[in-house]
Amino acid sequence: MKFVHIADMHFDIPFSTLAKNDLGNARRLEQRQIFKQIIEYIAQNEIDHLFICGDLYEHEYVKQSTIEYINNLFKEIPNTKIYIVPGNHDPRVKESYYNKFNWNQNVVIFDEKIKKVSEDEADIYGFGFNNFYRQNSNLEEIKIENPIKINILLTHGSLDASAKEDMQYNPISKKELKLLGFDYIGLGHIHKTNYKEEKNIIYPGSLISLGFDELGKHGMIVGNIEKDKKLEIAFVPVDKKEFIEQELEIDMVNSQEEIIECLNQIKTDDNKYYKIILTGKRNFEINTYEIAKQIQNKNILKIKDNTSIKIDLEELAKQKSLKGIFVKNMLEKMNEENKETILKAIEIGLEAM
Repeated sequence: MKFVHIADMHFDIPFSTLAKNDLGNARRLEQRQIFKQIIEYIAQNEIDHLFICGDLYEHEYVKQSTIEYINNLFKEIPNTKIYIVPGNHDPRVKESYYNKFNWNQNVVIFDEKIKKVSEDEADIYGFGFNNFYRQNSNLEEIKIENPIKINILLTHGSLDASAKEDMQYNPISKKELKLLGFDYIGLGHIHKTNYKEEKNIIYPGSLISLGFDELGKHGMIVGNIEKDKKLEIAFVPVDKKEFIEQELEIDMVNSQEEIIECLNQIKTDDNKYYKIILTGKRNFEINTYEIAKQIQNKNILKIKDNTSIKIDLEELAKQKSLKGIFVKNMLEKMNEENKETILKAIEIGLEAM
């Protein structure tokens, strides 16, 4: 059986990073185009199943016209069985479109209870969110009923969560998952793909990058499971746009105007959005907000200042001034363990003065 596994599309998300540059609407159109391309890929390659593992849309922002657009695309692949697991951004709450919209007949939408759908070759198990939080995965309730068949589990959640925040989003133990005996486990929620880390426990990552915290390629998992349980998967990039970070060293730059000139000279790719990180020692104060307003390159969306003051702290500590006394006291407290923290504190203090 051939399948496509996707997650975390987040249809109609505001794209706050891009909104300041009037690119949010363009990015939402790209979401639609990419989803349509996936449906066309499924039709052309006669894919049996489409697994959508959560956060297909943003519950708070999604428009009915977007839901209708999605469902009309589902109608174009009537021979493909579509399984949707609601996530924490599109939970199956009472007023959810998962409940109140008339989805195409080839669509199966799971709820918070563990459910099994039987097919000729495979049993598909799934469970998702019925609220914006879920703190118990109830994995202990899952029992594979027919080990001879291909068995697949679909859900949305945090794998081996340790942070308190992650524990609110369906925490799942990798060890417990492996003991269940599934041939393929399709997950959603983490926006970075991990198809190389585990043979059959897979996060496809977000279908398109949502910002600078999601660097690298984004796309879908294409897989095939044979009757002998042999599993083959591949990651297929689909997002033509890519968010990247690039450093600009400014040790030899003498003014903010020169920084703007350097930024305007950077050669950029039209299919990439850039965050430029300023590094090195600076001789002047930097206002990244003003710089961002004046640069001409529209593909540079963010400027981050990681520079430090170019100053001789030992000489300054000898001065009988407020700054000198402050630096002298701070340097006396500095050791190898706290050096980085103390130097940052000195910089902040001097800037405040």
